[in-house]
Amino acid sequence: MTWQPTPTDTPTDTPSAADEEEFARRLGALTLEQKVRLLTGADFWSLHPEPAVGLRRLVVSDGPAGVRGELWDERSPAANVPSPTALAATWDEPLIERLGGLLAHEARGKGVDVLLAPTVNLHRTPYGGRHFECFSEDPLLTARIGVAYVRGVQDGGVAATVKHFVGNDSETERMTVDARIGERALRELYLAPFEAIVGEGRVWAVMAAYNGVNGHPMTESPLLREVLHDDWGFDGLVMSDWFAARTTEQSARAALDLVMPGPIGPWGDALVAAVRKGKVDEAVVDDKVLRVLRLAARVGALSDMPTTAWPPEHDAASVTARLRETAAAGFVLARNEDAVLPLDRSALSRIAVLGPNAAVARTLGGGSATVFPPYTVSPLDGIRAALGDDVEVTHGIGVTPQNRTPVAAVSYLRHPDGSGEGAEVRFLAADGTLLGSERRAGAAYTWMGSYGPGVPVGRVARVEVHTVVRATEAGRYAIGGSGIGRFRMSVAGAEVFDVRLQLPPGADLVEGLMTPPQRLHTVDLAEGEETEIVLTHDIDSVSAPASASAGDAVGDAVTMFQLNLQPPHGSDDEEIERAVALARAADVAVVVVGTTEEVESEGFDRDSLALPGRQDELVRRVAEANPRTVVVVNSGAPVLLPWAEEVAAVLLAWFPGQEFGNALADVLLGVAEPGGRLPTVWPASERGLPATEPVEGVLAYDEGLFIGYRGDSRAGWQPPRYGFGHGLGYTTWEYVSIDVPGEERPDADFTAEVRIRNSGARHGKEVVQVYAGRPGGGVERPLRWLAGFAVVEAAAGAEAVATVTVDARALRHWDTEAGQWAVEPGTFRLEAGPSSTTLPLTADIAVGRE
Repeated sequence: MTWQPTPTDTPTDTPSAADEEEFARRLGALTLEQKVRLLTGADFWSLHPEPAVGLRRLVVSDGPAGVRGELWDERSPAANVPSPTALAATWDEPLIERLGGLLAHEARGKGVDVLLAPTVNLHRTPYGGRHFECFSEDPLLTARIGVAYVRGVQDGGVAATVKHFVGNDSETERMTVDARIGERALRELYLAPFEAIVGEGRVWAVMAAYNGVNGHPMTESPLLREVLHDDWGFDGLVMSDWFAARTTEQSARAALDLVMPGPIGPWGDALVAAVRKGKVDEAVVDDKVLRVLRLAARVGALSDMPTTAWPPEHDAASVTARLRETAAAGFVLARNEDAVLPLDRSALSRIAVLGPNAAVARTLGGGSATVFPPYTVSPLDGIRAALGDDVEVTHGIGVTPQNRTPVAAVSYLRHPDGSGEGAEVRFLAADGTLLGSERRAGAAYTWMGSYGPGVPVGRVARVEVHTVVRATEAGRYAIGGSGIGRFRMSVAGAEVFDVRLQLPPGADLVEGLMTPPQRLHTVDLAEGEETEIVLTHDIDSVSAPASASAGDAVGDAVTMFQLNLQPPHGSDDEEIERAVALARAADVAVVVVGTTEEVESEGFDRDSLALPGRQDELVRRVAEANPRTVVVVNSGAPVLLPWAEEVAAVLLAWFPGQEFGNALADVLLGVAEPGGRLPTVWPASERGLPATEPVEGVLAYDEGLFIGYRGDSRAGWQPPRYGFGHGLGYTTWEYVSIDVPGEERPDADFTAEVRIRNSGARHGKEVVQVYAGRPGGGVERPLRWLAGFAVVEAAAGAEAVATVTVDARALRHWDTEAGQWAVEPGTFRLEAGPSSTTLPLTADIAVGRE
């Protein structure tokens, strides 16, 4: 008899008893060896199929900024959504849920079953290298945006994977660091988003982090079983971060279910032997396999158990519209003196669009969040398209802040046969035999375990990139390669270098892959002149860093390098003077500044919050020349803005995805309102910020409960540049009243009704925020913490009531002695306003009995 799903089955339901019986029946058909085989990946991005139980191949994919798929290059283009900081800055759960549906659509289009997102580690410190990949410093905002994200993805029949459980809040020594986190901070802050996403979001997968917490590596941590399984009743699958699992028996006895990637790893035959010797109970293995089968059923990867959900359809136009809307909704207008924004288009004749990120913007961060969008719209292109021919748009780069030479833009490259833009990649054996080739439309190359159909991995000894560089203007071009291992390059048939590039000792693996060492050669070319380039990389010389046990395996499995090209440009002094002249001649100057891949990426933490290079000087010089200067900050995390009071407007744009320029034009011209509010404190200086540097392998979270805005009552606290929740729109709001119906409420959610009035001249949107506090309490707490929020809209002159739900948990604390949640009876204070630093309304509520 063929098993069929019951009519009540939906992908988000807890499996029924009949479902579980069917999983157990299929499990019983497997040998121990077959079961263990299912618990390690088949390759970098998939799980083993098992025909004996009707299990097809399951495919996983990064990541938070789009669905990359199984290829890490331009051959698999993906919609580049705004970075998670930008998503959280919207404070808009329905919008994020709809975006999750788009991601599910993208995943299904690429044959992806499991999306390795969202990342819900907290913004403990702005120095964190993956700050841009996480939502917020606040656990409630992180949880609510994360739940919406997961619901949108999983309602489309694609599994979400919440990560990195837990304490993976920085990158330094991330493979080995032990995060020492106090029990209250762990429960009230760092575990809280995971708890909500497991409980309310019903997430189907969790990823265990590289780091340890309180003495246990997370892939072996008792938190997996004691918290995820026992406390929260999680019935999904726990996978390792890539190469994070390093032991056999310890990790197998923990509640880790899947080791990624494969086929190598610490389980396999070693786990079979451990079970045979009685060191690991076979029932533990069975539970892991049941979780694999449960995940497979939810995404439709088990025969006769199809998923009952499918993502909403999106055509190219709807994808564009969704990304454009979401980007604008996350832009935070931090300053707007004399209402310089929105710009009056009818009053513009010339606008200067300046800065290093104006023509080549950053739309995403580095590392596993990387995707390859089908296009990107730069600020310069978006503004020119919006203004048309009626307004002159001038441009200057101002400064060149990066030290690295960028990946060669395909517009400079021609196929050797003259057939168009791009390069030819050839795979050769040691004796020079051509094993295969690819025509490529990019200059960043990555192969993970395979060079494509028909190319035998074991025989490839070197990879050659053949292209012709065509000069678009006369001048000196820097051309070269970056990667790890031996590289040779010839220009016009003559070899110009033969070098072995190596990482410095102790460098993180991903740091080496994302920002590898470079070797360059300069070539003087006339405008329109062409020259043939061949870059050769020897595969057998690749050596991965020895910072982790997985290093050798990664080195063998991954080939990753770039062809780099920097076109001619003036010195910083020359370009600043040119930018100043353009600004002086314009009605408005828009300066787009930001970070580079050298300072914000997975694999390493930041050592400074300053904008790289001479960008601060550029902003100040432009502002002196034109008082109507608007600065757009293109970074995934906070940067210092020492000139903030000297410019007319500051717009924080994050890494806003492929529709950056169009969304920016919409906001600058008032077609869309800047909808964002800060999801993290924007510091004015670097004093007093939590560190990321471990001491003898230990990173102490000494700030405890007092991260971000929660530290504003602590000694030595520095007032921020912009407070948590801050953001301006194109109208103004008056906070009228707050009402909290009801009386004692220790055990139930309740609502606060906040009445506001649009006191400005145009329709607008406001994020009404409610904070809780416990004046005079006996339990150590922050002065205030976010308890709830709601997004409301109103026409000019109209009133609106924001009904803000306050979860009962917001008034509780973790009782470390009792090991449970508790409430301190007494009077709690609720404060309402537009940010954590502006709270004009208050209401006291009695909770329990003192």
